[in-house]
Formats: sequence, C-alpha cells, structure tokens
Amino acid sequence: MSHKDMTIYEHIGELRKRLVFAVVFFFIATVISFFLAEPLIVYLQKADEAKELTMNAFRLTDPIKIYMQFAFLIAFVLTSPFLLYQLWSFISPGLYEKERRVTLSYIPISVFLFITGIAFSYFVLFPFVVEFMTRVANRLDINQVIGINEYFQFLFQLTIPFGLLFQLPVIIMFLTRLGIVTPMFLSKIRKYSYFVLLVIAAFITPPELLSHMMVTVPLLLLYEVSIIISRVSYKKVLEAEEKYEQEYSQNEEK
Repeated sequence: MSHKDMTIYEHIGELRKRLVFAVVFFFIATVISFFLAEPLIVYLQKADEAKELTMNAFRLTDPIKIYMQFAFLIAFVLTSPFLLYQLWSFISPGLYEKERRVTLSYIPISVFLFITGIAFSYFVLFPFVVEFMTRVANRLDINQVIGINEYFQFLFQLTIPFGLLFQLPVIIMFLTRLGIVTPMFLSKIRKYSYFVLLVIAAFITPPELLSHMMVTVPLLLLYEVSIIISRVSYKKVLEAEEKYEQEYSQNEEK
C-alpha cells in the first residue's frame, strides 16, 4: 500500500511508530549522556573563560540540577539527527524521489549549523561577555560570587539561541521548497527582518555596543545567505514545475 492510499488511522499509526522510535532513542541517548555530562561540566569549569572564577552552589540541589540539565541537553543533541530522520521517513513517501534526496540532505546541514552556532557563541561571544561583566564588576569594586547554577544558565541562554538562529538558512530553504516564501518576499521585508534580528541580538547580549555588534552582524549575514539560498531553491522549484508541465502536456497530447 502506498503512502497516499493509507487511511487516516494508518497515518496516525505510522506517526505513533515513529514517535516510539524517537522516544526509545532519546532514552538510550539519555543513559549515554549521564556518562558524558560530568566530564563536560568539569571541562567547562576549567576553560579559560571560567578558570579564574570560583563556582559556588547556593542551594543543595544546584549541582544535581546542572548535571541533569547537561544530561538532557546532550541527549537532545544526540537524538536530534535521529528525530529529524524519523520525521523525514514519515513525510518522504509523499515526495518525489528527487525531493526525498534533497530533504534528506537537510538533516546533516541542520545539525552542522546548530553545532556551528553553539561553537561560535561559546568560543567567540561568551568569552567577550564574561570579560566585559568581570571588567564592570572590577570598576565598581564588586566582589563577584558566582553561582554555578547562574553561570551555566547564562551560558545556556547565550549559546542555545545561537544554535537555533543558525537554522535560519535551512528553514528558509525548506519554506521556499514548499512555496511558502520567495526570495522576492524576503528581499521586500529585509528592513523589517533586520529590525527583528537587532531586537533578538539586544535580548541575547549585555547592554554594550561591541558585543551587540558581534551578535547582530552574523545574524544579518545569515539572513543574506538565506536569501541567496532561497533564490537557488526557488529557481529549482520553477524548473521542476516547468518540467512537470511539459511532461503533463506531452501526456495530454498522447
């Protein structure tokens, strides 16, 4: 039975099977992440950005809270490619063969961009922000007492949004393929998009011009790259539609 011939109940059953696979894989990844969380936490505390800071636990539950958060975050990162593959497996029977290959390529690209965004925010932006905050505290003659929970919450707040924002080119490419957006539309709303990205950058960074620009410039470049990708995808969509119309016309003539 083809995907198009399946009933609504069979579609729901297929979706449930995919969700079960994803939950089982997430459980396995969580077990693995329990062994990875501790060395990762220790490494981050000994990194250049944190080695001069003394970490403190203000609540008895702070260490276990941080440990569990890292475990689930690692599990999510490990599961995300498998989860995206299950989503692709669910929708792929309704796609043409070429569309299946194209959409399947989105998975490694999406994972790569997420890791790139995390790496950029941690190795480039985060050290600058920590240094800026420390410099302000020293100028004000404030003795900083760093809570481990607050430190890592701030780290998550700064890095994870960047990993998600770096998904913009993939999202634009996917929406263009679906015909929801076009490069002309993206160019038309460029100034509004720039404003939204400026606001997002202001929420992520401290109130300091240089750090704000360090976030804003990559986001604006990402948007411009997304427009270029949208143009390429839109051209391929038009070519596919033209080819389909030619084949349809030939079949009608026969």
